[in-house]
Amino acid sequence: MNGGAEDAADPDRRKLLQQVGIAAGGLALAGVSYPFLLSLVPSRRVRALGGPVEADLSKIAPGALATLEWRGKPVWIVHRTPDMLARLQSVRTELSDPDSKVSSQQPRYAANAARSVRPEFFVSVGLCTHLGCVPTFQPAAGSLQPGWPGGFYCPCHGSKFDLAGRVFSGSPAPINLLVPRYSFASPQQLVIGRDSEGEAA
Repeated sequence: MNGGAEDAADPDRRKLLQQVGIAAGGLALAGVSYPFLLSLVPSRRVRALGGPVEADLSKIAPGALATLEWRGKPVWIVHRTPDMLARLQSVRTELSDPDSKVSSQQPRYAANAARSVRPEFFVSVGLCTHLGCVPTFQPAAGSLQPGWPGGFYCPCHGSKFDLAGRVFSGSPAPINLLVPRYSFASPQQLVIGRDSEGEAA
C-alpha cells in the first residue's frame, strides 16, 4: 500500500525538482551572463569619445574658456562678453575669411558673424587648422601685441584667430577654426555632437 502512495507522489516530486532545477539553471545563466553583458556597455570615456557630450554653461564665467573632450579632440566653449562681441566687427578687414564662406568650417546655423547659435557662446574644436597644434587663449585686448583684439594664438607656427575663430590674414593656418555640430538642450545645457534637429555629427 505504501508503495502505491509513493508512486503517486513521484510525479509531483519530479515536477518540483524540475522546476527547482530550471530556476537554479536560470539564475546560474544570469550570473554568468551579467559580467559579459556589462562588458558590452561602453565606458564613460568611450561614450565621451564617440557620442554627444553635454556641458553646463552656468559653470563658465563671462570671458572664460572651458575645454571638453569630444571624439579625442579638445572642444572649447567661450562665454563671450558684450565687449568681446563688439571687438569681432573691428577686425573684419584683417581676416582671411571674415564671413566663413568655407561651408565645411561650421554648420549652417553657425554661419554668421559670431559663428554661433547664441552670440555669447562660441564653440570650436580647439585645434589649429594648420597642423593641428593647440592654440592658446589670449582674450584680453593688447595682450599678445599692440592692437591685438583678443582671440587665439598658435605658438607652434604663429597662426592667429579672432574671438570667433576666424583666421587672420598672413597666418599659416589656411581656414578658420572648425565649429562642431551642437545644440542647446536647455538654456544652460549645451550638447556637443548633436545639432538642433537631433542629427549626430
